[in-house]
Formats: sequence, structure tokens, C-alpha cells
Amino acid sequence: MEQFFPMTLAPQQRELRFTDYTLENGLHIILHEDHNVPVVAVDVCYHVGSKNEDSERTGFAHLFEHLMFDGSTNVKRGQFDEYITKAGGWSNAYTSWDKTNYYEVLPSHQLELALWLESDRMTELAITEISLATQRNVVKEERRWRVENQPYGTAEEQVFARAYTIHPYRWPIIGSMEHLDRASLEDVKNFFKNHYAPNNATLVITGDFDLEETTAMVNRYFAGIPSSSNAVPRLSIVEPTQSSEERGIVVDNVQFPAVYMAFHVPAEGHPDYYAMALLSDILTNGESSRLYQKLVYEKKIAQDVTSHVYNLEHPGLFWISATAMSSTTAESLENEVLSELDRIVRQPVDERELQKVKNQVRATITFGKQRADQKADLLAHYAIIRGSTALINTEINRFMMITIDNLQRVAQKYLSMNNRTVIYYLPK
Repeated sequence: MEQFFPMTLAPQQRELRFTDYTLENGLHIILHEDHNVPVVAVDVCYHVGSKNEDSERTGFAHLFEHLMFDGSTNVKRGQFDEYITKAGGWSNAYTSWDKTNYYEVLPSHQLELALWLESDRMTELAITEISLATQRNVVKEERRWRVENQPYGTAEEQVFARAYTIHPYRWPIIGSMEHLDRASLEDVKNFFKNHYAPNNATLVITGDFDLEETTAMVNRYFAGIPSSSNAVPRLSIVEPTQSSEERGIVVDNVQFPAVYMAFHVPAEGHPDYYAMALLSDILTNGESSRLYQKLVYEKKIAQDVTSHVYNLEHPGLFWISATAMSSTTAESLENEVLSELDRIVRQPVDERELQKVKNQVRATITFGKQRADQKADLLAHYAIIRGSTALINTEINRFMMITIDNLQRVAQKYLSMNNRTVIYYLPK
């Protein structure tokens, strides 16, 4: 049974306290102490993603993520993960359109090991032709597994390629096979020189540590790394306003028709972003949501339906996707989705419905800050993408301030035909 309660009675999140400062070389440091569990998370986030690539070298930011584990000044190829594992920890990384994030979680007494490893690969890589060839093949295999050989695996690529005309969001993070084959050792050196400098990075440490000792360790390992002698490149491309609907059909090895739909929306941080995120939850978050109830339960024409707003540094997309039942056409599925969107444009949502999704957002934000690595990732995100670490404590207020009028206004503004990209996936 669903429960609804006023905002004042909703679960309260504790303010997350932190210390942040910047070294002379430009490296931003964020330190958050939490002595509840004897672990630490070390997160190094570089402000470079796929949108910062050359259009003839797509996928390079993601390829570089792999190369960063393959040798540095004092750490031989294959040793990075070995050091972390033997110390009782684990490490990982990810690349997005806007940033590349590296992180380790270790027992708290192994903090210095992580700082040494991260500072060593920030100082200088030691990539060989063998490393490049190996990681290139790893990424190509990852593309085959995650994209090309998955049913509907190319859907995001197809939508972004049509929705964006000049902005680098139009190409996929993982890149193309052709461009991966072109990557050279000289490209690797130039990418590192242009983007992997302390003045383009944020170091976050969260967990069980002593502030004074950790500050001294950070200075010892990172203060001597020189900043980039050149200004870090920043993207200034602005995607023009979409003036007419974009449509496409992909005939592929899929069992059922599917519909993918996207609308241009503002970047994360814009007031309308929060209203569109709540609209997405009203439409598809949970089995009681509007589109799930209508398409899956009532009319039984869809197996699933999802939606979300991409939280990007530059204007992004509001995404809706639905997979049809075998007896349903893509066209009829699209018409039902559009019918529900039209209803949300014409009729204000119910206050109870809005409060429900606000409660869901509050829970998501609160429970998304439980682990050391989760907090480190969020602190880095707000510092790099939004320019303010303190937003980790206030972002929830932006959602709670949204009104019914706000929802209807953004629905009318962004859910229009001329702002829409639609892709059908049809079985061969």
C-alpha cells in the first residue's frame, strides 16, 4: 500500500559536511570524514568526456579510461588493480559525455596507497604500443557486447545522432570501430597533455580518515604535480533549436517493435530540469506510474516503458522508450504514449501525484549517499559539472519547490512535436 506524507514528515537527510580547497597547481580537493565504517573512498574526476573529443577520434575518452590502468611512472602494466586487490580494496572507473571518473574503496589504513597510485598516473603515463593495441581491442569487444550484439543496443546512439546536429553529444561515448582503429600512441600523449592535468581534476576523499594527516598526505603526493602549461580546452558549441520532428526506422535482429522518443530539455541545474525530472517519474517511475499503468496493465500493449532526463552539463534530452507486445505495432504504441503526453500537457497533475514523486526523489537522494564511494562520486559531480560542491546538501530543495503549475508549463514548453525525435525499432 502506497503511503503519502507531507514534506515535513518525510525522511530527513543529514547535511554532509566537507572541507574543500584548491592546491596551487589547480587541483581541487574535497575531504569528507565519516567514521562509521573503517573504509575510505578515493575519487579522482577529470573534467573531460566524450564531448571533448575530436570528431574523427570518437571513443577516445573511454579508451583513455582503460589506458589509465595500464602503466604509469612507477606502476607497471597490470599492477594498479593488483595493488588495490592485495590491500583488500577494489577500484573502477567510468566515462560519460562530460567527465571521466576513477575511484578506489579500501580499508582506511590503506588510504596512502590509493593516493600514491592516483598521483603516479596523474604525473605521467607509461603507455606502450602493446598497451594501446590491447586496450583498443578490449574497448572494441566491449562495444560488440554492450551495443552491437544487444537487442536494441544501438537505440541511444540512433536517437542522439538524430537529435543533435552539431553538438558532440551526437556521437556515442564508446565511439566507433573505425575511430578506435585510428587511435595512435601520439594521440594518447596529446590527450593526456591536454586534459589530464591537476587543474582539470578534482580529488575527493570520503570515509574514515584523520583530516590533518590526510591533508598532509594530499600535499605530499599531489602538490608537486605541475599544472597544464596551456589553458584546458572548454567546449563552446551550442546546439541550435530543433525546428521540426526527426524520425527514423531501424530494422534489426529484435523480437518485438519498440519506440524511442526524445525531447530537448535544459542542462542539469536549470530550473526546468527539475520539473522535467519529476514529470518523468510521474510517467514511468514504478508500476503505479501513468504510462506503466496505461500501456502495460490496462491496454497490455507494452512489455515495458521507461523515461528519464539525462543530467548533462549542456542541454540534454528527455527520453521515453517502450517495447511492444507481439501483437502491437510501433505506430499504435507511439500514439498511446503521445496521448498520455498530451493529457499531461492539457490537464494539471494531481497534488497527491506530485507529492508521491517528490517522496520518491527524496528517498533516492537520501539513500544514494550512504556509501563512501557514492558520496565521493556526488561531491566530484557537483564540483566539476555544477561548479559548487555545496549543492550536495541543497539540490533536493530544487525538486521540493516544483509546483503543479511548473509541471504543466514545462510540459507545454518541451513536449512539442517540433522538439521531438522518434525512432522505431522493427524486427527483420
